[in-house]
Amino acid sequence: MTETLLRGRTLTFLRWPEAIDDQGAWRYEEDGGLLVREGRIVATGSYTEVAAKAGEDARKVDHRPHLLMPGFIDAHAHFPQMQVIASYGAELLEWLNTYTFPEETKFLNAQHGRRIARLFLDEMIRHGTTTVAAYCSVHKESAEAFFAESHDRNMLNIAGKVMMDRNAPDALTDTPQSAYDDSKALIAEWHGKGRQHYAVTPRFAITSTPEQMEMAGALAKEFPDLHIQTHLSENHAEIAYTCELYPQAKDYTDVYAQYGLLGRRTLLGHSIHLSEREADTLSDMGSVAVFCPTSNLFLGSGLFDYQRYRRREKPLRIAAATDVGGGTNYSMLRTMDEGYKVIALQGEKLNPFQSFWQITRGNAEALSIADRVGTLDEGTDADIIVLDSRATSVMELRMETVKSLAEELFLLQTLGDDRAVREVYVAGKPARSILGG
Repeated sequence: MTETLLRGRTLTFLRWPEAIDDQGAWRYEEDGGLLVREGRIVATGSYTEVAAKAGEDARKVDHRPHLLMPGFIDAHAHFPQMQVIASYGAELLEWLNTYTFPEETKFLNAQHGRRIARLFLDEMIRHGTTTVAAYCSVHKESAEAFFAESHDRNMLNIAGKVMMDRNAPDALTDTPQSAYDDSKALIAEWHGKGRQHYAVTPRFAITSTPEQMEMAGALAKEFPDLHIQTHLSENHAEIAYTCELYPQAKDYTDVYAQYGLLGRRTLLGHSIHLSEREADTLSDMGSVAVFCPTSNLFLGSGLFDYQRYRRREKPLRIAAATDVGGGTNYSMLRTMDEGYKVIALQGEKLNPFQSFWQITRGNAEALSIADRVGTLDEGTDADIIVLDSRATSVMELRMETVKSLAEELFLLQTLGDDRAVREVYVAGKPARSILGG
């Protein structure tokens, strides 16, 4: 039985940190150990305690002085949009029609899909992200390509074939029945295979007819353990158009409610411009508002009111995400750097412990997978990253004056990127070094 004993400074979160000095919210070991066996963490604590539980043949890896943390989790990203990232000068609907839809037509070609899926998951690993909730294209082949690459790497990922039968080019539309049939076939083949999870994925209300929304609702009812992912209230023009297409609905959120698509496993990308009624509905249903700061800034969509959503009488469950390619970086560190600025523009602050809680345990809880990933708890999957706070000359210089863990985390968030990620373990096996550094 193969065992790996990892040594370094370990940090994992127990709950939301109420303040920067809320030390009961996390567990930190200056000289920590993690014992990994058959892809799981079987012991965690001080290195001395953990080493005593390891077998004589355990493989020992000393990562000191670096930080060992749970792998980052990205709650919303479009893998077919890798070659759309950094496209100039459009708001959401124009951006989709000008850049995104033409790019996604290429994914009928299975070889193209497999190549981009491979490159996308390479970037996830390179940036320390071990789990992503991904949108594929409308083509069944794109989802097959994504899941095949994900399964080959033994990653825990969530993904789904996009459903859209209107307001898109002919080459990018399905039908209500074909969307149902293709999704059901993908569920049968991939959901629960290894660490793969399927998500019912109507792109958003604008690109699905009521008939297709009914089919999405039927899938959700038929397979209640699936995730559901879509977009909500990203842009004012999008909201207005949605309300024109669904005049019977009270508002945008009510469209999804009417088709049985809201629940604790529902991930709603963006959710910026919510009325109080909509926010109450999401809270009542336990659905997740997904904060995509780099995308919201890049497309000029608006500022997600993170702290108010958390503090309101009926608080929202929140996740954070890159949204690539509307987002501008694959890194969850860069995402939370921009998130900090979005929140600061609204007169609030997000302390660094809260940021790192969000992209580890917080996102795991939002995605209902915290029993598997997002922590360094015993019994969880060994998705672990190694962070180097001195990875660049600028970071090394700043670290000369850093006096606390909070300051170090904020430095990583503000100046860090893929260069700060020294190693990534996926189910206990090193993955980043295989990419060539």
